[in-house]
Amino acid sequence: MSRFERLFPRLLPEYDWHFVAGFSPLEQSAHIANAEVLVCARLSAQDAQRCQARLVHVTGSGTDRVALASLPSTTTVATTSHHEQSIAEHILMVIMAHERRLFQVSEELKAGSWRSVATDASVPMFRTFKDLTIGFVGLGGIGARALDAVSALGAKSVAVRRSVPRHPMSNENLLWTKPMDHLPELLECSDVVILCLPLTAETTGLISSTEFKRMRSDALLVNVSRGPIIDSQSLLDALDQSLIAGAALDVWWDAPMGSVAPALTQRLAADPRVIATPHYSGHANETFVSRVQEICSNIREFTAVSA
Repeated sequence: MSRFERLFPRLLPEYDWHFVAGFSPLEQSAHIANAEVLVCARLSAQDAQRCQARLVHVTGSGTDRVALASLPSTTTVATTSHHEQSIAEHILMVIMAHERRLFQVSEELKAGSWRSVATDASVPMFRTFKDLTIGFVGLGGIGARALDAVSALGAKSVAVRRSVPRHPMSNENLLWTKPMDHLPELLECSDVVILCLPLTAETTGLISSTEFKRMRSDALLVNVSRGPIIDSQSLLDALDQSLIAGAALDVWWDAPMGSVAPALTQRLAADPRVIATPHYSGHANETFVSRVQEICSNIREFTAVSA
């Protein structure tokens, strides 16, 4: 959110703002301990124990990087999202790129090779969205927006989620929505499997060797949730054994060291069957402007009520 620091005081000029992202860890901890309202993307258990803020506002929708259990019981925690449209568009992009072998075909042509079904009988034809069944693992805000997007292009979809609403979503292309224990059924019938659910104790390692063996050999796995939902070694094995056709990964297992990608990220990104992006599917300007606006609105409302 550092690019949008100036927007906070413009929207709430009556508040005293301290932007500490560029400070040393020790300086950051001192400011966290003194803050009445804390806006953050992550919060260690040590800093959470010292935090006396009445409101901790997370800058995204996930709280897995915030030590909630270590915060005082009197602290209110709020989240924000506004990334649904951006991530839904990212999902469309990677499905299209995979189905049409976009990067491979582009590299071939750059090298001077014109390979198409007209010149080479071994070149496969691609599928349109009307040929695809999309499996959604999780159907919250991101999943619902992506469902609308793929449905508009003619894809059929199936979904599993932690809680199935009494009244199903009104989408004629959604064939069924079932509880999470129907994940094997979803994996077996889906051409594309999209992970868009939060990281919890129950979802950590949700996709491992057993699940990969149930997937179609021509299937694409898309992860826009959190890296540890997939068992990393099982993914490496699945790619090596051609259990799946590819993976589109926007989220990873380890944080980068500055701008250097972790070793596992580099290894997977080097695989031609992997579409790799640096956790940027939600990084639209609209996403962050809307987040700042909502955070400021929430702070104003919260402080007015608790004053």
